[in-house]
Amino acid sequence: MNDSSSTAAPLSMSFLVLGAAHEVEARLEGALGQVGLSLAKFRVLSQLLEVGEAMPLGQLAERCSCVRSNMTQLVDRLEADRLVQRVADASDRRCVRAVLTDEGRRRHTEGARILEETEREVFARLGAPDRAALEHLVQLLRQPA
Repeated sequence: MNDSSSTAAPLSMSFLVLGAAHEVEARLEGALGQVGLSLAKFRVLSQLLEVGEAMPLGQLAERCSCVRSNMTQLVDRLEADRLVQRVADASDRRCVRAVLTDEGRRRHTEGARILEETEREVFARLGAPDRAALEHLVQLLRQPA
């Protein structure tokens, strides 16, 4: 028997994985929207919380794997939401730092709770062995060829 589907499998597999990733992303984005956050905003808040002090925007961009201009716009939105505050760098007047506000901490905590709950819902259909296998496979896919 000639299995012609084997030639299409890699492309089909790629679209299958991308589709699943987009679906998970959409679910997480929708859940975070309940507290006025997006995944990008949540990531910035997480980085600031992890560091525990004001961070230069350039360093924040590197840690979030985005270009500086995008980080500037993202910090603009976070500042408008009163989740971060821009502060001057005492040692370098050209440098601007972002610092987490109390409201940013509170919103991050709520966002983390919502993400955890949503992740549980998204992966509820997978038993422990399937979750472990999925994690292993995703790690394999992330490794360079």
